[in-house]
Amino acid sequence: MILRNVITIKTKYMSDTVNNKVTDAVTQTNVTVLGESPAQAMSMLYQMAMHASGISIQNSVTNQQNLNQLNPAIVADAIKILKG
Repeated sequence: MILRNVITIKTKYMSDTVNNKVTDAVTQTNVTVLGESPAQAMSMLYQMAMHASGISIQNSVTNQQNLNQLNPAIVADAIKILKG
């Protein structure tokens, strides 16, 4: 009984075709997503590359600062050795 009512409702109120405007809207959305994805992928690649570059520059600055702190001690030890 319930199945017959469902079939009756489907045949009475629902059609098997889809409106062309709906399919066009879905197609345009899919084309937009597919069209923008290469640009988004490249922008993410550039952002990751610049982030890695920034981190490497920060590391080199930190290493230079550490060497600058060690230099006076190294020079003082070298002078002590030379004075003998």
